[in-house]
Amino acid sequence: MRTVIDSAGRVVVPKAARDELGLRPGTELVLRIVDRHIEIEIPATPMRLVEHDHGVVAMADRDMPVLTAEMVRDTLERVRR
Repeated sequence: MRTVIDSAGRVVVPKAARDELGLRPGTELVLRIVDRHIEIEIPATPMRLVEHDHGVVAMADRDMPVLTAEMVRDTLERVRR
């Protein structure tokens, strides 16, 4: 996928890529330079394991957006294509 750097020095992420990855305005990304090229990725969410009623559960260390049935359905449709 090709893209451009705008006049403010921002890399424009094509809409198809934003949609596929679920990127929204304000999404945090990690950028690093490796062997003279740029890598951009979504950072992992820090998690901790917590004892729960019926076992151990992974809990995010920060507030996370609510996961809706529609989001799950959209993601499943996208990855099954």
